[in-house]
Amino acid sequence: MFIDEAKIYVKAGKGGNGSSSFRREKYIPAGGPDGGDGGHGGSIIFAADSNIRTLIDLKYKTKYIALDGEKGSDNRKSGKMGDDTIIHVPVGTIIRDDVTRKILFDLDEDKKEYIACRGGRGGRGNVHFATPTRQAPTFSEAGEEGTEAMVFLELKLLADVGIIGMPSVGKSSLISVISAARPKIAEYHFTTLVPNLGVVKIADKYEYIVADIPGLIEGASDGAGLGHEFLKHVERTKLLIHLLDASEQEGRDAVDDFHMINGELRKYDEKLSKRHQIVVLNKIDLCNDEVKQNRIKEIEDEIKKEGYEVMRISAASTQGTKELTQRCAALLKELPDTVIFDENEEYTDYTVKNEELFTVRKDGNTFFVEGRWITRLINSTNTKDTNSLQYFQRLIREKGIIDELEKSGIQENDIVVMDDFQFEYIR
Repeated sequence: MFIDEAKIYVKAGKGGNGSSSFRREKYIPAGGPDGGDGGHGGSIIFAADSNIRTLIDLKYKTKYIALDGEKGSDNRKSGKMGDDTIIHVPVGTIIRDDVTRKILFDLDEDKKEYIACRGGRGGRGNVHFATPTRQAPTFSEAGEEGTEAMVFLELKLLADVGIIGMPSVGKSSLISVISAARPKIAEYHFTTLVPNLGVVKIADKYEYIVADIPGLIEGASDGAGLGHEFLKHVERTKLLIHLLDASEQEGRDAVDDFHMINGELRKYDEKLSKRHQIVVLNKIDLCNDEVKQNRIKEIEDEIKKEGYEVMRISAASTQGTKELTQRCAALLKELPDTVIFDENEEYTDYTVKNEELFTVRKDGNTFFVEGRWITRLINSTNTKDTNSLQYFQRLIREKGIIDELEKSGIQENDIVVMDDFQFEYIR
């Protein structure tokens, strides 16, 4: 089964909590703090794998959660880091934000990786909080939560040349002749239900990949027929072979077909409609009489007027196919690469590096201070320990929380809520 789209939930592991412990050794009655750090949580990593062809595995397993880091222990021992979860996908898979559909990353090379969600940082043990005036801190730091996301995966096949056209114009026959691909071929429409890939080898050891795209019909860009599902697979191509039935044996007008297909490309993606095309008239072996020869000349003249290169072939007899593959090879060396995703552009990732430390919102006389950092701070605070509370008070002032509360109009005895901890504000 060819699956080229999937939506999955991914969540990185939580960092382990730091340890709050003290040395307990014989003959050392006043041992200092020795709590170790928590281990970092595991990350979610997508990896391109040339041995995988579809996204079928992700269609049925839709949730991936990485392991948490372990808690630190005494004697300054750090907790074990959570293992990363690596999700293998086909080369050519694009990762998008499921809500905005913005491209996050393009896995267009084998073994290329993308960290979708980073594991939470492990909390620091109490050994880090010792100072000359606070020699026995009884608190440590909580581990950071891992980030999470809902992502949409879309496979766009890696092909240099795409073969497009109406159903039954000979696309599958052509790819079977010019490459080792062996698609199903029959005398009825929509024989090709999935794209077929083939490698074309030229005498000078140059080779390129060709994709046979299921037949397009009018309305394909709006979802009609089968070909609309696979229009995405021609987006990476540098060159299109636009195949037409020169014999017009089904009663269709080849020039009308040409304009209709280009119109569908334009509706789907304006850039795709401007992709370089070779217009190829197929089935010329069925055009031996003078009337059909004159008709082929008319088709050629009309298409050439629009600036397109036109070639004649017969996939059935292989006439002209060698010249076609050689012409494609020459053009591929000249044409610029297509760009789906520019890694130099700014893009979204699901890390906390750009996240605000906190936000303040007011509801009557109650002020809510929220954010990942706030949750982590509260989890690290021992409200029954004087040293821990003093550290908490110093941090919220240093990080600007008090200033922000005052800007928001807080008054004496108003309530401040931070996660599951609340207190009265006193100047």
